[in-house]
Amino acid sequence: MKVGYVQFKPTFGDKERNLKRILKFLEEAAQKEADLLVLPELCNTGYFFRSRSEVEALSEKIPEGPFTRTLLSFAAEENMCIVAGLCEKQGEQFYNSAVLLCPDGFLAVYRKPHLFDEEKLWFTRGDGPISVYDVHKARIGIMICFDWIFPEVVRILALKGAQVVCHPSNLVLPYCQKALLGAAVQNRIFIITANRTGTERGLKFTGMSQILSPSMKVLARSSKTRGEVCVVDINPAEADSKKITEHNDLWADRRTDLYQLSSTS
Repeated sequence: MKVGYVQFKPTFGDKERNLKRILKFLEEAAQKEADLLVLPELCNTGYFFRSRSEVEALSEKIPEGPFTRTLLSFAAEENMCIVAGLCEKQGEQFYNSAVLLCPDGFLAVYRKPHLFDEEKLWFTRGDGPISVYDVHKARIGIMICFDWIFPEVVRILALKGAQVVCHPSNLVLPYCQKALLGAAVQNRIFIITANRTGTERGLKFTGMSQILSPSMKVLARSSKTRGEVCVVDINPAEADSKKITEHNDLWADRRTDLYQLSSTS
């Protein structure tokens, strides 16, 4: 299976320009025969909202919004699964969401449950579920940006059978790329982080999008500043084995009887 990510710098508020750039990146990914491609968080709008009116103007409904429909059409034409972050409008509420789009149509929307900093001013927290989806060559899960700092998210996805975690991001803290090395090996799972680059309204993003293997290998990693498409070959079934040594298995060795909060020391 060929999996990859897009790393680039969106222009805040210019959905038309961002979509044109995203489609060029998608065309490049199609030339590289990508089966699954991950785009950054809020990739068609930019990230740093300053008012509810901006959020409302740049949001769209899922799946009938123009950004989602355009990517759906591309997924069908190129036989590609796409995970992309966008600002979702649902009734009177707005979500920092990611869509999973596959060749046979819209599959899922994931709403970010762990909001970072000023996101709390504009977005409603997603209420789950944290789910795993069967696409044509793998079982995948989704988390968005700051979800990474809560280890329960990747663990739950792994326990539910995910082989690949897709991670649309707009990272500003310096920890994630290194921390996810541990998450990959601790759960024996592939992790694809698609981050953005550049500075937006004074906020600087870290770039360094990456693809990690279940054995903690860095299969791909971008620079802090360069926009690019990166696609690599993986075998999703590698994530099915939770063996660490001949005598140790991640799932069999879990002591769930001890993983309880208790009033006694």
